[in-house]
Amino acid sequence: MDTIHYISSEVLTLEQLHEIVYQGKTLALSEDAKVSIIKCREYLDAKMAAQSEPIYGINTGFGSLCNVKISNENLSQLQVNLMKSHACGTGPEVPHEIVKLMLLLKVQSLSYGHSGVQLATVERLIDFYNNDILPIVYEQGSLGASGDLAPLAHLCLPLIGEGEVYVDGFRQPAAKVLQNRGWEPIVLQSKEGLALLNGTQFMSAYGCYVLLKALKYTYLADVVAAISLEGFDGRIEPFDDLIHYVRPHKGQVTTAERMRDLLEGSEIIGQPKQHVQDPYSFRCIPQVHGASKDALDYVKKVFKTEINSVTDNPNIFRESDKIISGGNFHGQPLALALDFMGIALAEIGNISERRTYQLISGLRGLPAFLVNDPGLNSGFMIPQYTAASIVSQNKQLATPASVDSIVSSNGQEDHVSMGSNAATKALRIVDNLERILAIELMNASQAIEFRRPLRSSEFLESFLKSYREEVPLVEVDRILHYDIEKSVAFLRSFVIDIE
Repeated sequence: MDTIHYISSEVLTLEQLHEIVYQGKTLALSEDAKVSIIKCREYLDAKMAAQSEPIYGINTGFGSLCNVKISNENLSQLQVNLMKSHACGTGPEVPHEIVKLMLLLKVQSLSYGHSGVQLATVERLIDFYNNDILPIVYEQGSLGASGDLAPLAHLCLPLIGEGEVYVDGFRQPAAKVLQNRGWEPIVLQSKEGLALLNGTQFMSAYGCYVLLKALKYTYLADVVAAISLEGFDGRIEPFDDLIHYVRPHKGQVTTAERMRDLLEGSEIIGQPKQHVQDPYSFRCIPQVHGASKDALDYVKKVFKTEINSVTDNPNIFRESDKIISGGNFHGQPLALALDFMGIALAEIGNISERRTYQLISGLRGLPAFLVNDPGLNSGFMIPQYTAASIVSQNKQLATPASVDSIVSSNGQEDHVSMGSNAATKALRIVDNLERILAIELMNASQAIEFRRPLRSSEFLESFLKSYREEVPLVEVDRILHYDIEKSVAFLRSFVIDIE
């Protein structure tokens, strides 16, 4: 297996991103990327030497200060001041996995040769990535429109020996870490600070991280739903391909096919049924889970485009001899996609809790709350409360952030995406979904035991056997918090291929 990923102009896919992160690959610049970065920097230096007119962010102030001309001798100090003044993050720290993704995506964006940074600057970011030197970045502070200014300022402060980093398990001053490794702080050149701070890498890193988890949990939602269907003694007819070919939404067709595959060979699904129909939370699994899958397909396309884009400002086009100030830092495409993903994931959790509720209701020969001697034992009464509480929170979190905008920078930045808030909410939603599905799995695995000696399909029985090694059957009341935590850990340990 190749242990190095070479940053280049070739399209970076979500599948490759998954491999880089989860196989622990290191990064290096391709020769083409090095040439692009160097030539762009040389062009910018020559351009600055040949003209005196103001160029936004290069020899001017920033935001509403764009009309303030900066003298050539202060251009480096201008970039340092920008880095320091914009490091205004607060709130919880960004998870390390997402910080590492931010580093990777910032390197990718700078590598195209449209940003004017020094080669040494990009290579130092790669050094941070490869050595797990992870800057301290905070969740709150970005409007998701002038780029993720505050988070990216914290991400890049260590380049100049400022800020703090995690390394070797400890939080340390960046200056100390640079000194210990014999690395000199980067001396920023014109435009570099702006290139580092402008960009959507905070939103993009969150989005990619959540999307990778979401693709996994939409699969596991189907598996857990199939176990619930078996526990509820549900019918197979709603998954017949004839139904779905006359309403062929891709996600719906895919989900129905997966359910048929998961249930193939099951004695439980094949036994005669006393009931004619199942409740919607079982009967409409293809339509509901499928709609969320289709939403994630759209989100995946958006993020694939974004992580292969240049998102700082201004952009340098050496071959056209143009430096253009525009708005590629605006996070609106991501904000809408992140909100859509949050809604889609919240709905997966919503229907999951409804199946849990049906399973504990004492229907179809199941004991109330899925336990023998109900009354003396409360069984699975309260895990449903927990799931309902989390589902309700997800509904609140799924309220779109992208419909809001607050004017900033003295009116210069008069429309913002709030995509950063959509990003952090999306992570909370998918983490909540993980717990909701864990609770459904607890209930479904308990319910299916009341269908014995009949057996489910080979795959589902194998899945349940692995689960039972972690979470035993509930015979009498016990502290179910531990079962929930073990169920979450079981789902987290499950590895699937990202397609």
